[in-house]
Amino acid sequence: MVSEQVGSGVAVVTGAGSGIGEAIARRAAARGMGVALADVAADRIDAIARELTDAGHDVIAVPTDVTDPASVEALADAAYERFGQVSLLANNAGVESLGNLWEIAPQEWDRLTSVNIDGVFHAIRAFVPRMGADPRPSHVVNTTSVGGIGTTPGMGAYAVSKHGAQAMTECLYLECAGAFPQITVSAFVPAQVSTRIFEDLAPDENTGDAVEYWRSELREKGMTPDQAAGIFFDGVDRKDFWIITHPESFERLAGRRSRLLAGALAPDAA
Repeated sequence: MVSEQVGSGVAVVTGAGSGIGEAIARRAAARGMGVALADVAADRIDAIARELTDAGHDVIAVPTDVTDPASVEALADAAYERFGQVSLLANNAGVESLGNLWEIAPQEWDRLTSVNIDGVFHAIRAFVPRMGADPRPSHVVNTTSVGGIGTTPGMGAYAVSKHGAQAMTECLYLECAGAFPQITVSAFVPAQVSTRIFEDLAPDENTGDAVEYWRSELREKGMTPDQAAGIFFDGVDRKDFWIITHPESFERLAGRRSRLLAGALAPDAA
């Protein structure tokens, strides 16, 4: 398919205070888009907004807790009040968790699912009806993960949340095709990207070694957030449903899962 670069309009990016979200926001601004930066870390998005505004970009910072539906509605209100439209919604906010399922405290489970599942849901409710009321083309991209394609022991809570986000994205694709055909829906599926996701995770007696392992993996093998954001916008331009940072990893995990499901086989961690 011939790509058509998104070079105007308005992007709303959750989780914009660091990592992939920050890189998506910066690339959106460089394309000439108005940008609403959303993150629970107000200091981070304020600093990014000042830098981009000083460089001549049209940017606002909206402190947002994606686990709170009222906070996400306020984000939508702020974006539409400032820009009058939203042409790209990047539901990118996400957190990580490690440990066997029986080791995870209920409050940790709630934290993870509230951000990774509920946060996407709240943004869909706040933005999609408004985007659907606008006849101009627009795009919703939900950041899922290769963790939402396969399963990994010791990452059960994260896998549950990302499988949920992936299923939600697929349902949204079908629902928008029927109700709002001008809205394109995509799943952004990153693998190893050098972000803060494990740096922000506090190790404990059960997960200390695993946290250090994954921090090292991302530092040594992860692509940069800017590279991931480049792949993100390439997929947006092509209107791809699957936007994948690491095709080989995706194919390996998806192939394994398809074999398990087709054969009704027990889970396999190989």
